[in-house]
Amino acid sequence: MIRLATDVGGTFTDLVGYDELTGEVFTAKSLTTVDDQSRGVLQAIADAEQSDGLRRRDVTFFAHGGTTVINAITERKGVKTALVTTSGFRDVLEIGRGNRPDLYNLQFHSPEPFVPRHLRFEVRERIDAKGNVLTQLELDDLKPIIKTCLEEGVEAVAILFLHSYANPEHEALCADILADALPCATICASHEVSRQWREYERSNTVVLNAYVQPIIQYYFERLEEALTETDLTCPYYAMQSNGGIATFDQVVKSPLTLVESGPAGGVAGAARIGALLSETEVLSLDVGGTTAKCSLIKNSRPTLDSEYRLERSRINPGYAVQVPVVDIVEIGAGGGSIARIDQRGALSVGPESAGSMPGPACYGKGGSRPTISDALLTIGVFDPTTFANGTMPLDVEKARAAIEMLAVPLGMSIEDAALSVIEIAHANMINALKLVTVQRGHDPRDAAFVISGGAGPALAARLGRDLKVKSTVVPLHPGIFSAWGMLAAEPRADFRSTWFSPLTGDALTLAGDRFVVLEQDAADYFGKGHEAEIRFSYSIEARYRGQEHGVFTRYEPGDSEEAFSERFHAAHEKAYSFRLAHSAIEITMLHLEAILSGPVIAIPKLKGEVISVEEARCGTRDVYFGGTEGWVSCPVYARGRLRPHTTLQGPLIVEESTATTLVLAGQQLALTQEGIMIIREQDHSQSGAA
Repeated sequence: MIRLATDVGGTFTDLVGYDELTGEVFTAKSLTTVDDQSRGVLQAIADAEQSDGLRRRDVTFFAHGGTTVINAITERKGVKTALVTTSGFRDVLEIGRGNRPDLYNLQFHSPEPFVPRHLRFEVRERIDAKGNVLTQLELDDLKPIIKTCLEEGVEAVAILFLHSYANPEHEALCADILADALPCATICASHEVSRQWREYERSNTVVLNAYVQPIIQYYFERLEEALTETDLTCPYYAMQSNGGIATFDQVVKSPLTLVESGPAGGVAGAARIGALLSETEVLSLDVGGTTAKCSLIKNSRPTLDSEYRLERSRINPGYAVQVPVVDIVEIGAGGGSIARIDQRGALSVGPESAGSMPGPACYGKGGSRPTISDALLTIGVFDPTTFANGTMPLDVEKARAAIEMLAVPLGMSIEDAALSVIEIAHANMINALKLVTVQRGHDPRDAAFVISGGAGPALAARLGRDLKVKSTVVPLHPGIFSAWGMLAAEPRADFRSTWFSPLTGDALTLAGDRFVVLEQDAADYFGKGHEAEIRFSYSIEARYRGQEHGVFTRYEPGDSEEAFSERFHAAHEKAYSFRLAHSAIEITMLHLEAILSGPVIAIPKLKGEVISVEEARCGTRDVYFGGTEGWVSCPVYARGRLRPHTTLQGPLIVEESTATTLVLAGQQLALTQEGIMIIREQDHSQSGAA
């Protein structure tokens, strides 16, 4: 009865297994195989068998997450895709929106569409916003389109007709005809992916879904075949971007739901840890080998980004995607992020990463450019002999040689240059964390800060101190926490439906009726026999009359107009810092969240012999803090030997197989009964758990 999860990151592939009968935990970490990620997954499973005694024949549940979808999109390695749309709208995909972020840039160019203009086709048809057919679909228009697709070797066709969210009749007919005429191509109709309004966003969504669908189908088929051949036969699930899981078959139909698959696992895990600690507001940060991902969890639930955009930045509007995605801010600041001197002569860190091959200089695999991992090793935070449980010895001299490339032009010592690399990465992470808190109207001082990833715990104490969080939490198995979080996720699906109506008591009654229809869609999605096990949450997107965008507001069945209006005013004020108490409100969309109740990973209390703190101590290591402190001798403890309710005063280091935690002077470390580490400033600390 083992539940197993694997997470493919940019640098490492992580594995966590949990035996539901014995409580035994299996872990493994292997380098990601970029050319074929499934090889890295199989290698991680083999490593867990060899090192931890994983019994693959006892695996009854397998969850998988990773970067396959987002890599295919960002690296432009999807399939050749065509778009069929309503006559007059072939250029919507390229025109986009006028609200570009870099408003005064006269050299601005819209993001390049994923379908070139010569593969964007128009057909005569028209349906209005209420779903009424104005012009029947002209079938003869499809003949030259089919001919061109065959000549061009098109592998996927996206279909988007105007207002098909209200009536998909024409899209469905077109999809059937193209599927018969183009048997070797994937056909993707927009109503199968999104039932929301806004034509540009829907266009991007269906195009990107079609662009990666054949790749994801091939990847999951190959992965399932490989798992079956190695006697790992059980239900297979994938981690979705909404914080839930779905079967391989379900995600292959809508692969865009996997766009933030790996990071969403970490958010699900942070929510699980927060619930255990009775913390309803949790700020999560996962610092992996390539990126740092942060998100805010409110009321023990991950926050969804209602306007998610791929590749969005300060100067790039990105690509709008209408799939539910956990609100994650991601920056290029991971353990493998490369530090360099930019054109201005200033030190810069990321977003380029050394990846798994050749990796940081200290890996000794051919890399020579300085990274955050090299900096952490240089100042003494990482132990070169015990890193990754001793399976990956680090080369201190190569790390120092890489950092020296920065120190010489900056006129600094090697140690100060290494510390500067960490300081810049630290500042970048603070800015990202403020994006999901302060700039969303939330105070980080109200949140528990759950930090994970291979490099995260080494930076945790300083980040928590600067943000003034309630507590800084280092969870179990932090270096492979996204994989652990997948075992904390339940099957989930989100259903959104555009519906325009003034807000009245009668409208809320009709909304309740429409939610019943969406509930039936959810029951069909999960299959018969599960109806009683599905948990529903309801929200309505509304806005003040005359506004362009709305905010999602919690809806309770039987809500009165007054109760919902007050909840909407509060949500609007939270998002935009003002309310218009006497303005008319209108409904624009319904959102049903459906979660199928299922087992999640248990977090047992620690057991074992009672040992003293000194017995848990495994040595002393000098760490460079710079300034007047310089090198400071820090006691080092083995996390696996620390007992519940232990309290320790910083500065100190805690080592485990997947991460190293640094606690600063003036801070206190406490362990809960489950072995979760909690760091607080000593002036505000309390003994024991959170």
